[in-house]
Amino acid sequence: MPAYDYRCTACEQVFEVNRSMGATGDEHCPACGGLGARVFSPVGVAFKGTGFHNTDYKPRPKDPSEKPAEKPAASCPASTGAGCAGCSAAE
Repeated sequence: MPAYDYRCTACEQVFEVNRSMGATGDEHCPACGGLGARVFSPVGVAFKGTGFHNTDYKPRPKDPSEKPAEKPAASCPASTGAGCAGCSAAE
């Protein structure tokens, strides 16, 4: 049977209850008898290997020795194929 965490709505004490997954009904605080509210906590799951979105679609690491090619600005004559004096894009 799984264990579930509950927090008392009256005294804020957290307590654990073992109950079946299909069980219904309210749980009461063992300290004061107040109504318990279910506490949801994160689950420790690690998706490793292929077949998962976070491993298959990650951006590939870039090679640090490669430099991206500089593109001329749209207003630069070199972008249309014509060169201009002193422009690095014309080379």
